[in-house]
Amino acid sequence: MQNSTITGIIIMKSSTHFLFLVAAFALRGAYARNPNWGFTEHMLNYAMEMVKHASEEPRDEVNILPEYDFIVVGAGSAGCVVANRLTEVSQWDVLLLEAGGEENYIMDIPVVAMLLQFTDANWNYKGVPSNKTCLGLTNRQCLFPRGKVMGGSSVLNYMIHNRGSRKDYDLWEDMGNIGWGYEDVLPYFLKSEDIAIPELAKNTKYHSTGGYMTISYPPYRTPLAEAFLQAGIETGYQIVDYNAETQTGFSFIQTSTKNGTRWSTSRAFLHPIRGRKNLHVSKRSYVTKILIDHDTKRAYGVEYIRNKKRYVVHARKEVILSAGGINSPHLLMLSGVGPKKHLEDMNIPVIEDLKVGYNLMDHMAVIGITFLVNESVSLRSDMVFQNGKDLIDYFRYHEGPLTTAGGVEAIAFYDTKNLKGIKGYPDIELIFIGGSIVSDPTLRKTFGISDYIYERTYKPIQKSHAWMIIPTLLAPKSRGRIMLKDNKPLHKPLIFHNYLQYSDDLETLLKGVKLSVDLSETEAFQKFGSKLHDVPVPGCEQFAFRSDDYWRCIIKHLTCSMFHVSGTCKMGPASDQGAVVDPRLRVYGIKGLRVIDSSIMPVVPRAHTNAPTVMIAEKGADLVKEDWGQLG
Repeated sequence: MQNSTITGIIIMKSSTHFLFLVAAFALRGAYARNPNWGFTEHMLNYAMEMVKHASEEPRDEVNILPEYDFIVVGAGSAGCVVANRLTEVSQWDVLLLEAGGEENYIMDIPVVAMLLQFTDANWNYKGVPSNKTCLGLTNRQCLFPRGKVMGGSSVLNYMIHNRGSRKDYDLWEDMGNIGWGYEDVLPYFLKSEDIAIPELAKNTKYHSTGGYMTISYPPYRTPLAEAFLQAGIETGYQIVDYNAETQTGFSFIQTSTKNGTRWSTSRAFLHPIRGRKNLHVSKRSYVTKILIDHDTKRAYGVEYIRNKKRYVVHARKEVILSAGGINSPHLLMLSGVGPKKHLEDMNIPVIEDLKVGYNLMDHMAVIGITFLVNESVSLRSDMVFQNGKDLIDYFRYHEGPLTTAGGVEAIAFYDTKNLKGIKGYPDIELIFIGGSIVSDPTLRKTFGISDYIYERTYKPIQKSHAWMIIPTLLAPKSRGRIMLKDNKPLHKPLIFHNYLQYSDDLETLLKGVKLSVDLSETEAFQKFGSKLHDVPVPGCEQFAFRSDDYWRCIIKHLTCSMFHVSGTCKMGPASDQGAVVDPRLRVYGIKGLRVIDSSIMPVVPRAHTNAPTVMIAEKGADLVKEDWGQLG
């Protein structure tokens, strides 16, 4: 088969042509430098694996029925799980609607996570320009990538599998959410898990095998990742399994990956059930409204757009919103469920007055804290994608640097109120990246760093080897809000993140920055000549470099989201005036309507939110089954 033919097959099978071209030309370049590696052989293997991947995704149903028992809106981290579990009941038929298209093979190469934001698989949300944070980003806007693809944000994220602390869920229960304490939710974490890390699998209290979601360590690590863990030991911390009893400490990341590839919720929960006749999936189907009877206040279906045509489909039992922390509140408000005054201002008839869009939480972080090293030990895209061996290692064996989770290799959790405590309740996470802002030309754009700042601070070291820590605030006090721009469904909502609304958040992040610098000065990192990059960021030059005020300024300039938007359809008891759904995830005042996704979180867990969202979906599906007499 000719090389051009193989490339043609790849392109025709993909809606994200750019990523396929990157891979094809990278392999061709590697072959040109090393002709003995056999370009045709490896491209053929690559093409065949891609075709196999595409064939395993549930087909795009063209013959949509006029009515289903359940309509699930959004095939993301939650929706894929809900659709799987509801179709276990053979007499129920389920329609799963997804605004995006197919997930493809290149999306599941872990190291390209940062590139996915530049494809049509991203909703490409941006926050409202801020005068307090995100000051060094383009237009003073923080970016909020959200998955618009089968698998949703589990296709765009950095694959970190992290449940959070026992205290997170016990707090939910203490707030009146009966059935959501840690002992209640742990079985649902275990239900979905297939742990592929032998030393962790032995702990059967906290881990399980046989679930749909495979969890593993990436097969490749830089020497710098090893140094990060050694630095933790040097500074008095333990190596921990952060998904077991103790969270504070250091660890390589546990990831939602299998055999060196991304394991999204679509691959995990939908591919195995693609043959179920009671599941219909409609892709590129943009839901514009939930249909609710004004008199009975019952949700009875949805409107959606597909191929520029408007369709209506009815639900006999329930409409289930699994569209995520931004899209679920957006759709509720467009449908007349939300804050009365706001909806009236938008000329939307009010069906139920609820605090939809409030309680927006996210784990904000600070980027760009960079450490130079004097050895070629970091991840650099110009080396990885031009190294024929690295490319062949991945496309033939699923090994090598391309298996790293977007460059993220390890994490550490600190309780800054009790830094010497072994069993603390972490409020800071340090995310270790075996590369830096200058390691890849797209990385700065992934976070939105302005050209002005990049040119003056980072361009002078753009050919250097470096590593980076991203200090992340795990327990934000600040709350934001999602609001409608207008009443037009295709217009994006307004995102007011309100980062650093409380000074406590700034001071906690400051501790995280200083902890990062302390780690860089340990013997473990000094073996590589590690040195803090000391060119000041424009806008902060008036402060003494490394002073507390300098770091406070950096936090305000180089703010970023960890993409953990949550809480905007808050779960709470009837006595909670801010609650949108009850502890069974039913929307207050509306029959036949639930929300099952990260938006129901009353307080965001001290975790990366993909694993908690899968748990919510597992438990939420059981609540549906129980309410309709099908559980047990």
